[in-house]
Amino acid sequence: MTIVKRFIAGAVCPRCGEMDTLKMYRDESREYRECVRCDFSDSMALDGSDQPEGELDTRVNRGGKVELEPAQPLNFVANPGSTKH
Repeated sequence: MTIVKRFIAGAVCPRCGEMDTLKMYRDESREYRECVRCDFSDSMALDGSDQPEGELDTRVNRGGKVELEPAQPLNFVANPGSTKH
């Protein structure tokens, strides 16, 4: 049996957050998803009976300190030539 892997249009990977990188395929009893950018993969029984084991490791809930770049404030000045207030 040849397995045909198809991309899921518009799908966002739950691990890396990239759009249009998930592909899916099936066998007789399971449906599989894989991301082509990161190492994410999962599967589910076709009858929907599987429940995820624990929390999925995503870019949001990973541990570690997040480094933010300092933000520069923007000052908006009204057009001095304008007569409307």
